Amino acid sequence: MREPHFWSRHVDPKSREAAPLLRFLLTPLAALYAGVTRHKIKSAKPTKVDATVICVGNLTAGGVGKSPVVAALRQRLGHAHGLRVATLSRGYKGRLKGPLRVDPDVHTASDVGDEPLMLARKGESWIGADRAAAGAAMAADGVDIVLMDDGHQNPGLHKDFTFIVVDSKAGFGNGFVIPKGPLRERVVDGLSRASAVIIMGDDTPPAVLRHSSLPIIMGRIHAAETPPAGKYVAFAGIGRPEKFFDTLSEIGVEVNDAVPFPDHHTFTTWDIEYLRRLAEDNEATLITTEKDLSRLNANQAEAIISLPIEVQFEPKDALDKLLADVIKLAPNG
Repeated sequence: MREPHFWSRHVDPKSREAAPLLRFLLTPLAALYAGVTRHKIKSAKPTKVDATVICVGNLTAGGVGKSPVVAALRQRLGHAHGLRVATLSRGYKGRLKGPLRVDPDVHTASDVGDEPLMLARKGESWIGADRAAAGAAMAADGVDIVLMDDGHQNPGLHKDFTFIVVDSKAGFGNGFVIPKGPLRERVVDGLSRASAVIIMGDDTPPAVLRHSSLPIIMGRIHAAETPPAGKYVAFAGIGRPEKFFDTLSEIGVEVNDAVPFPDHHTFTTWDIEYLRRLAEDNEATLITTEKDLSRLNANQAEAIISLPIEVQFEPKDALDKLLADVIKLAPNG
C-alpha cells in the first residue's frame, strides 16, 4: 500500500493535492490514534533484561533506512569492542513468532520476514513478536547488546538507548498522525523518549530537528561495491524504491528501466517472468536490493544480482562517543 500523496512534507497545505477536506475528516481518527499510542506507552511497565538494549526506531510509517543503520551499528559495536551484538526484529510477514535465532541456511523470508533474514546473512539476528520475551531469551543465551530494529512505539522491552532515524527528504511528512499523516505518534512525544537522532540523506532536515537539543548524526547510504559494467533493469520493493534507483545512478550504473513494488512485496512467478522479459528486451541484467533478494527463492533469484550497501556516519567521533557511553552499560562492556 502506497502512502497518500497528502502525507508528503513537500505538498503545499493550501493546494488541491493536500486534500484539506479529507484531512479535516480524518482529524478525529488521528487524535484517537495518537491518544491510544500515548496511553499504551505511558501505562506500560517495560521488562528489564540482563543485556543492554539499543532501539533503532522511527516516528513515521514507511521506510527510512533503519535496517542498514542497524546492520552498521551491529558491525561497529561487535568488531570494535568484542561484544556479542544481535539484532531483534518483529519478523513482519513471517509465520514464525519466536523468540528464535534466525538461521539463513534453514529459514526463509516467509518464516521470519525479509529484514531479519537479510540481517542474519551478515551477523546474529533474532525475531520475536513479543519483544520482552525475545529480549529475555537473547540475554539468557548470552547476548550482550540487543539491537532492536524498530519498536520505538513498543513499550514491552526496556530500552537503554534509542536512536530515532529520520529520512531527510521525507522528514515527518505533513506533521500529522496516522491516518491524517504518516506519524506513528506526535513528534514531540517520540523525541521526548529518544537519546539521539540519525538523519539519513542530504536534504534539509525538518526544522524541529534543527532546533532540537538531541545529538544528531548524519547517515548516508553508499554502495559497498560497484556492479560489473553493463546495462541493468532495477527493481525494488522497499519503503522508498526511488532511493535504491538513485543510489544506482549515483555510482554510475546504467539503468535502462526501473520497476518499483510495494514495501515487503511478495514476488510472484508472474512478477519474475515480467522482469526477466523486460531485462531480455533491454539486453540487461536484473539488479535489486539485498532485502528484496532475501524474499526470492532459489529459482526466482537465478541470474539476479543485489547491490550491497553500507552506512557512513558523520561526525564519526560523535557517534563513537554515544556508543562508548552505551557500551559501559553492557554486562561485559
